Amino acid sequence: MSKRSHHHLTELGCIACEDLTEFGAGKEGWLAPDAGTTVLCALDAHSLAIANRSVVLILGWSDSDEPRVKIRPELSPIEAERITAIEWLVFDDIKVIAIGTSRGFLLMYSLRGDLIHRQMVYHGQIIKLRVRGTKKDLMQDISSEDVCVVMPGVIARFDGSDIRSMLQRWFQETHSRFWDEKSNKDSEDNGNSDDRLPYQIWNVNKYGSCVDAAITGIMPPPLMELQSSQRYYCAVTIGDDAVISAFRLSEDRKRSLVGVILSKVMPVTFSTIASFSKMIWRSEPTPTSKPEEKLQSFARASSLTCLKDYPRKGEKLTLSPSGTLAAITDSLGRILLLDTQALVVVRIWKGYRDANCFFMEMLVNRDDKRASSSCHVPGKSDYCLCLAIHAPRKGIIEVWQMRTGPRVLAIQCAKGCRLLQPTYRFGSLSDSPYVPLEVFLLNGDSGQLSVLNRFLN
Repeated sequence: MSKRSHHHLTELGCIACEDLTEFGAGKEGWLAPDAGTTVLCALDAHSLAIANRSVVLILGWSDSDEPRVKIRPELSPIEAERITAIEWLVFDDIKVIAIGTSRGFLLMYSLRGDLIHRQMVYHGQIIKLRVRGTKKDLMQDISSEDVCVVMPGVIARFDGSDIRSMLQRWFQETHSRFWDEKSNKDSEDNGNSDDRLPYQIWNVNKYGSCVDAAITGIMPPPLMELQSSQRYYCAVTIGDDAVISAFRLSEDRKRSLVGVILSKVMPVTFSTIASFSKMIWRSEPTPTSKPEEKLQSFARASSLTCLKDYPRKGEKLTLSPSGTLAAITDSLGRILLLDTQALVVVRIWKGYRDANCFFMEMLVNRDDKRASSSCHVPGKSDYCLCLAIHAPRKGIIEVWQMRTGPRVLAIQCAKGCRLLQPTYRFGSLSDSPYVPLEVFLLNGDSGQLSVLNRFLN
């Protein structure tokens, strides 16, 4: 499909199809983030995943003939379980869709709709699935790639290498079963539910339940603690009670008071109650039910700082590629730019209610000789970090240069649009041509997908 450029937007393709009517397409503003029935979206290099409460639709936007896939996860009708989060997991040769549910289950599906993995993270709704990573370079000594699962008052971290190994085993086994003549319908299963992924989980509800959170990266240990091989992570949370909270997350579960209570006291209490029940109802037969999945105990989370400013409430959070900056929107129509290392707000925008933000990279200063040369391929150092702000009430997208730079771009957009950004790709080669961080615009009324141009005309 040919690309058409209109000022600062380049049209890439169209997702309009009949399958979208199940998600509300055809109604004005059906894709808007503040719509009555929230539609979840996740973007990859050539695919878009759209989900409602019970169905995920995978479609390609670059090729109209590409087959569409519908995934209907097995959800509990008794618990009114629903889909609450989706995200792509993209490795060098593997791409799957991850789904979070209102009961705290993490599901992974192949592009054919096969269930690969099902695992309970914790009791409660999964609010967000975040994929991020940092590579080793001159500024970063340690590389870290992970999937962060955000729940009310809880944050969990899955290491990217563990997920990659599990997916590689599943695809290898699936490929071998395909060529095995003896395996017929026996190859159908319910995913690798027995092959649990290791993860860390922390309780971060000291200042109230959070509505969004993110692990910003690796941080040094406390000064008074002995140096060890374990890592410490910094987490930023936002919520109704505290606009911004920050925590130091430790991998150590032994020193977590909450973890000790859950792992030691609760099993003993449950065993005592069960024994007492058997003494009273000895004649009652024991039901043969499948045991519940054992939950992992909490590791230690130490509070670093907290910002309370009633009645202001935190609403959305987005991280820069390095994790050193976070853009936070609040209920008063402000956008706070947070330095996640110093834990200081370095900039504030006002008058942006219901805004959505994404960091992006642009060629802002193009007056040097290298930028004007046609044979020069821009590298990472040529790009400047910016923040794209979508203000739906104003019908505008603004791009601001970080950290204290001016507004470099303003684009008018339709009412039913949504900003999207492709997910982080695990293990991408550092020696390959640099791909800048881009932001896409999806028009829900026309189905047109466009990308914000990375350079200024």
